[in-house]
Amino acid sequence: MAIQRQGGAATPPDAAIWRLSVAQYHQMVRSGILTDDDPVELLEGLLVAKMPKNPPHRLATQLTCAALSATLPAGWYVDAQEPITLADSEPEPDVAVIRGERRGYSDRHPGPADVGLVVEVSDTTLQRDRSIKQRLYAAAEIGCYWILNLVEGQIEVYSAPSGPTAEPRYGQRHDYLRGERVPLLLNGLPIAELAVEALLP
Repeated sequence: MAIQRQGGAATPPDAAIWRLSVAQYHQMVRSGILTDDDPVELLEGLLVAKMPKNPPHRLATQLTCAALSATLPAGWYVDAQEPITLADSEPEPDVAVIRGERRGYSDRHPGPADVGLVVEVSDTTLQRDRSIKQRLYAAAEIGCYWILNLVEGQIEVYSAPSGPTAEPRYGQRHDYLRGERVPLLLNGLPIAELAVEALLP
């Protein structure tokens, strides 16, 4: 059944719908019901369509991957548009900083404890990234969440996640504009500062 949209956010239709567990979603992938060609991700138990990527979105993703890869210490690597497994979701953030080595995830996707930073590049998905994506990352206690806001030309940095509360959210938000430098923190420790204009198209 299709998911309705309001302002870029996924909302359930009026009729009853089936919610999927992460295990059921994985089974659909293993059985071939869902393939890499299906542009969907599991968000809070719902299959939600991923939005098409336009050139600025693609460029911002590539710039961010390159900048992060050049600054990360040993023991971390950068993923782009790959799944991370949460309690009731399996989002595919545009960029994620993952603990360990790639071969360490040959039999599973990274989970919350493996993720140091998630980044969503936002244009048409800005409302979704500020709402449902913020909720699920905060509930999973992922320490830092960036939104590369292409609409307003800024980077929104969210920290201090609430964990799985009734209304999960990040307790702190700081916006960085062109001409400023955004701090990269992993496990609460400063790693580097990146120029905003180096990440935005």
